[in-house]
Amino acid sequence: MNAYHKIFKDYWNPYIAISIAGLVSALYFGITGAVWAVTGEFTRLGGHILQWFGIDVSQWSYFQLVGLEGTPVSRTDGWIVIGMLVGALITILLSNSFKIRVPKQKRRLVQGFIGGIIAGFGARLALGCNLAAFFTGVPQFSFHSWIFMLTTAIGTYFGVKVVNTKWWRGKPTLMKGSMNPVVTQHVQKRNIQPVLGIIFAFLYLALVLFFFASGKPLLAVACIAGALFGILIERGQICFTSAFRDLWISGRAVMSKAIAVGMMISVAVTFLYIQNGSVALIKMAAPSTAIGGLLFGFGIVLAGGCETGMMYRAMEGQLLFWVVGAGNIVGATALAYGWDHLVIYHALAENWPKVNLIELWGPMGALFGTLAMLAAWFLLSNWWEKRFRYGTGIKNQKTERISHVTKEA
Repeated sequence: MNAYHKIFKDYWNPYIAISIAGLVSALYFGITGAVWAVTGEFTRLGGHILQWFGIDVSQWSYFQLVGLEGTPVSRTDGWIVIGMLVGALITILLSNSFKIRVPKQKRRLVQGFIGGIIAGFGARLALGCNLAAFFTGVPQFSFHSWIFMLTTAIGTYFGVKVVNTKWWRGKPTLMKGSMNPVVTQHVQKRNIQPVLGIIFAFLYLALVLFFFASGKPLLAVACIAGALFGILIERGQICFTSAFRDLWISGRAVMSKAIAVGMMISVAVTFLYIQNGSVALIKMAAPSTAIGGLLFGFGIVLAGGCETGMMYRAMEGQLLFWVVGAGNIVGATALAYGWDHLVIYHALAENWPKVNLIELWGPMGALFGTLAMLAAWFLLSNWWEKRFRYGTGIKNQKTERISHVTKEA
């Protein structure tokens, strides 16, 4: 029971969870030639929904770019997303922590939807979210990922400024009664959750075996990888929003440093695959990348979570993040429409190059240069935490000076 408690009751060390995620994402690339990504499939789902309503999107340039063939259950990207949801749900049930949660302030649902739209639009403008344009983009040695990372950080800074305003926070909801209500038979009823978690796990395993047996090994691998990603992001509470947002709010840099470590591992393994014939997935480094990163960073703070954080929180029963997910799909689909209909591609992306750092710096230069930049990010995050973390460093010194002046007065 002690081991069960450590695995399913306690959250995992984020360094361990993200390091494993970095390794799994690199292995997934080596096996399938694809990367861990989410919002591309959100965009395709938006296209399918429009088709259900009789709208022909087959000639939209963006859908020709990302592909709209098949359905989510016939695409590896689809099973990555489904697997993430299922994997997160299984561990949530095994930890007996699923509970429907509705925000006390209903305005949060509107805010989350708006944030989701902005984030979804920005992610697809940049041709990827915090995964394909960042966590798995940097290991591909695509320079656009560094542009996206920097502008996302800037976007989250302005997002924090907005969510800290009184008009955004609104009036607090006051509730009558005890802050710690007595728990009765409700806990006993929830004990069925671990049983349901085991059932879902066996059903999902049967699905994986079915794909292998029916000659669809790539779908089986996507199922496995997706579930592993879902387990890791939920158990490690991996959220790229908090990685940036916490730097501006509290100075805390644990998630930021852990992500840097996870990408270092992914870079090293991905490099080996590329050197042995795998084709790196390089995206254009264009104004669309920078603007998309700004919008994405701004949107995820308004929404309260990025694509990874949104997915496992939705599986926890948090209604807000289902609304955020719907906003993501709307925003991504709106970008797909505007790509050619509103000449976004012509204005912001056309004729800009795809910059491959391996071609630019050479294999060893790209490898050690990328690792050096990630190490610099880790050290900068560590310095920031020591200097600006709440209760320490500069903030603490300012507090002490203010306190000293107050005492003298």
